[in-house]
Amino acid sequence: MRRPILVALLVAAALTVSLLPARFATSPPASAADPALRVTTVASGLALPWDVQPLPDGRLLVTERASKRLLLVDGGAVRPVSYDSRSVWSSGETGLMGLEVDPGFSSNRRFYTCQGGYRGTGHDVRVMAWRLSPDGRSAAYAGALLTGLPATSGRHGGCRLLITRGGALLVGTGDAAVGTNPRNLRSLGGKVLRLRLSGAPWPSNPFVRSASRTKRYVLTYGHRNVQGLAQRSDGSLWSVEHGPARDDEVNRLVRRGDYGWQPTPGYDESRPMTDHALRGTQQGARWRSGSSTIATSGAAWVSGSRWGSLNGTLAVAALKGQRMLFLTFDRNGRLTRSTTPAALRGYGRLRSVTPLPGGDLLVTTANGSDDRVLRVSPA
Repeated sequence: MRRPILVALLVAAALTVSLLPARFATSPPASAADPALRVTTVASGLALPWDVQPLPDGRLLVTERASKRLLLVDGGAVRPVSYDSRSVWSSGETGLMGLEVDPGFSSNRRFYTCQGGYRGTGHDVRVMAWRLSPDGRSAAYAGALLTGLPATSGRHGGCRLLITRGGALLVGTGDAAVGTNPRNLRSLGGKVLRLRLSGAPWPSNPFVRSASRTKRYVLTYGHRNVQGLAQRSDGSLWSVEHGPARDDEVNRLVRRGDYGWQPTPGYDESRPMTDHALRGTQQGARWRSGSSTIATSGAAWVSGSRWGSLNGTLAVAALKGQRMLFLTFDRNGRLTRSTTPAALRGYGRLRSVTPLPGGDLLVTTANGSDDRVLRVSPA
């Protein structure tokens, strides 16, 4: 009688494991195909670097949020780039943040920032265009692409930039801690916006024919505080955002998608991060942190056979969690695996993840002093 009972218990246990949601499953141990990672310091002595982007000549541009410094990293040297930093409003989580380099930089020298700004007697968050001098020592103002993203105390300021392979500029925004912003299509807060590099709305946006100018920029809505944007090799777009006390999220972006954050009345952070009780259809997250947040931030898709089993994964930085997640999704966008390499656990809070030509990753730390830009590659 003991053998049938034992078999029954084993079958029941197997069924229980198979029914666990993938997003909450324990990460499997590293396999033989997982590469050892080499982490080297590219730049140090920084203060809260928010983003880093490579230039075509191999030098790097870096933004520092609170100091409002724009930096150029050339080999092992770090030097400030002179620009009108008085145009940047810095408070709390807002300052000099997202950064992107124009695909035509070699000829036009243009790059873009997402930053706090001054608007009348108040503040906003805005997307600005700049032109870097040939010697890299200064940057000239080249125009505002989009202004009027909401700002209050500086909380939940966003603000990630991504230029897609199709040439669109995506802007991930925060809700400015105002509960009505995310699902109000006439607010630019709590959204992923899509525009041309001229500043005009992208022509295939879902509300591009709206009488509301702000609504024309909206690609997706119902977000809390978008911190990461990434485009997969199949062309799909993904976002990473902070949850309240639980449920940081990784989302696959769907045109006109509602991602379900509406903490009203007031700003009730006990509401679900994706509230399926709201009117309409809400897009479920592809990964959630669960009952405790780790403050997920920047993200990039990993590419190259030398990454072994990490090839094709989404690398997601964590601030509070002080680690890097490598998330594996199948062709349908379902999570199948999550792993956190020990090599990236010793650097404190991780903010941005930027892919380099050739497949290596750049990662910024956000510890407040002696921060770094790290380069991560398979050993």
